[in-house]
Amino acid sequence: MSSPVEKHPIIMLTDRVLVQIPGGDGERLSKGGLLIPATAQVSRRLAWAEVVAVGPNVRLIQPNDRVLFNPEDRYEVEVAGADYLILRERDIHAVASDRNDGGTGLYL
Repeated sequence: MSSPVEKHPIIMLTDRVLVQIPGGDGERLSKGGLLIPATAQVSRRLAWAEVVAVGPNVRLIQPNDRVLFNPEDRYEVEVAGADYLILRERDIHAVASDRNDGGTGLYL
């Protein structure tokens, strides 16, 4: 029996943002070239993710943007075998996009 997700498209509601963290096993390199394992905990470290879908009340974020968020403020979901996160727009700290909205933000 197939799941409801496979039968119907997913539409995000209200101010919700569906994001996918880029692949990888959580390991990262320091500026000095040291490998930092995924098991190393860094308190209050923010993370970047790519936006997949947005709800109708999301004002400043669009699909394909990259957003900066606190990994503790999220809900995890699996859709068709892929892992995603659901965030609220208000929990997103920054947006990196190719759009030029005339804003005065920094280039990240």
